[in-house]
Amino acid sequence: MALPPPRPDAAAVELTAVRKVYTTGAGQFAALQGINLQVDRGEFVAVVGKSGSGKSTLINMITGIDRPTAGEVWVAGTPVHTLTENQIAVWRGRTLGVVFQFFQLLPTLTTLENVMLPMDFCQVYDKAARPERALALLELVGVGQQAGKLPANLSGGQQQRVAIARALANDPPLVVADEPTGNLDNRTAVAVIDLFRELTQAGKTIIMVTHDQDLACQSSRIVTVAEGGIRPAATERGGDA
Repeated sequence: MALPPPRPDAAAVELTAVRKVYTTGAGQFAALQGINLQVDRGEFVAVVGKSGSGKSTLINMITGIDRPTAGEVWVAGTPVHTLTENQIAVWRGRTLGVVFQFFQLLPTLTTLENVMLPMDFCQVYDKAARPERALALLELVGVGQQAGKLPANLSGGQQQRVAIARALANDPPLVVADEPTGNLDNRTAVAVIDLFRELTQAGKTIIMVTHDQDLACQSSRIVTVAEGGIRPAATERGGDA
């Protein structure tokens, strides 16, 4: 399914007047109320907020999992809000890498095979070159020696590193991480944040949802979501990234 050509020199993420209204048995609920947000290429942005604040809905807008009721969502120059379901599937595979809290590695595949999976699914890179690329990504995140092991034989921190390598498989410009350190001890969580910082220095854009304010402060910018909107504190900078 052909995608519209991306807008040149666009920001990594641009949300304009984005509203999301859900209809429930109790009536309508506005999860997002006119969100405006820009994330520049190469930024490491932490999204924080209380449960029910709207941060998960915000991320769902950016990843194309859900559609806005009103407003525009542009990611890497593509108007995501205008894409069909088939187009979104193709676009997501090429544009986004997603890192989950619970890793979501397939237990019957080796770590190498898990990283190759997005390449196989989207048919990117020559088939013979995929194992070499997967191994290079595992080495990039520090777990190259674990390439032949099943996920169950890895520590939580190692599994999360594999999940990050998988998110990078198709060389997406944007990586979205949803509570990626939630199941990790503090030392390992800091190591993952350091890895994200290195990736942004290499040109990737990272958007991370986290409940940990200390880790959020290691990002280059903190976006605070509250009651379906973004607080003015979204302009505050994080750490030295």
